[in-house]
Amino acid sequence: MLRSWSIPIGKIFGADLRIHILFLVLLGWVVVTQLDGGASPGRALALAAVLLGSILLHETAEMAVAAAVDVPPRLVLLLATGGIHFGFGMEAESVPGSRRSRGELLTALAGPASSLAMAALTATTLMAVLPTSSIWQQPVIDSAALLRSCFWINLALGVLNLLPAYPLDGGRVLRTLLARRMSQAQATRRSAALGHVFTIAFLIAGYWNQWLLITGIFLFLGAMLEERKLALQGLLEQVRMEDVMLTDFAVLSPADTLADALQKAVHTLQDDFPVVRGTDLVGTISRHHIVRALRSEGNGYVQRAMNRVFEIARRNESVASAFHKVAFRRGALIPVVEDERLVGIVTMQNLMHSMTLLAESQRQRSEEQD
Repeated sequence: MLRSWSIPIGKIFGADLRIHILFLVLLGWVVVTQLDGGASPGRALALAAVLLGSILLHETAEMAVAAAVDVPPRLVLLLATGGIHFGFGMEAESVPGSRRSRGELLTALAGPASSLAMAALTATTLMAVLPTSSIWQQPVIDSAALLRSCFWINLALGVLNLLPAYPLDGGRVLRTLLARRMSQAQATRRSAALGHVFTIAFLIAGYWNQWLLITGIFLFLGAMLEERKLALQGLLEQVRMEDVMLTDFAVLSPADTLADALQKAVHTLQDDFPVVRGTDLVGTISRHHIVRALRSEGNGYVQRAMNRVFEIARRNESVASAFHKVAFRRGALIPVVEDERLVGIVTMQNLMHSMTLLAESQRQRSEEQD
């Protein structure tokens, strides 16, 4: 879903940074409305850049704090109301609960603090450079007044994210505080319920102000993504590796040439392969890596091109636990080992396929019980 509805725009403190398609649509809408109002293309694009830059500043502050307290997410999805964080690496899993809770609290507060600081800096600069300009002049957000627009965008972003409306930063603060006396799932549901109240209020208020309507739409979108993330996390924690692993799969030998490996890859749907010497798992390699090695180095051996650093999982291990491992290594293959012997593999392809089927099966069982 994330790949279908977002595009990558880089990395930030080691996390993949993606922007949601609807946010891009909003930026395009800003440019078009400014052009219709008579603004020059340069000014119209500059206003869109101020909006995007304000969101990036907000998220950069959060990611800087998250990296400092060892709870950086693996992926950040940018919306007009801020970013949604997905997944934590193994370094975060090793952080004690109380310290991790404090880190998430500081991270959530860093975004609004940076936005409000930028608003204060912009207001000070505006009064110094243009003392006759009114900060209250309508429209408050306009390409003809970029400094004033920067002030109002950052002020709105900072104040908005202080609201206890999950998935806004204020809602994440509320969830962190609630999680100290209940489970993370319960805390998320309660803070999300309050977030729905704010979403409805913004959507209703949008009848009088288009920016409030846009805020309500992005709040709804963010809440939907967070709820799906929570549902998937719950499912991943219930499912064991043996429930989803492939037991019929192709393997490569370190003594295979890259040309032979590519030929084998042609006859299978696998994108990733375990490399086995005898009964020992010694590495992993992807179809993409095989092709890249062939192009850059010529026809060598798999042993030279394979990835020797990889994570393994046990049959009875939860998919959630194994997924944290593979996300930390940024791999796409999880070998499943029993008694030091390779008994199965889980790839990102078959995991997504299995999750879809398991979710449907769970839904069918719930309907039968009702």
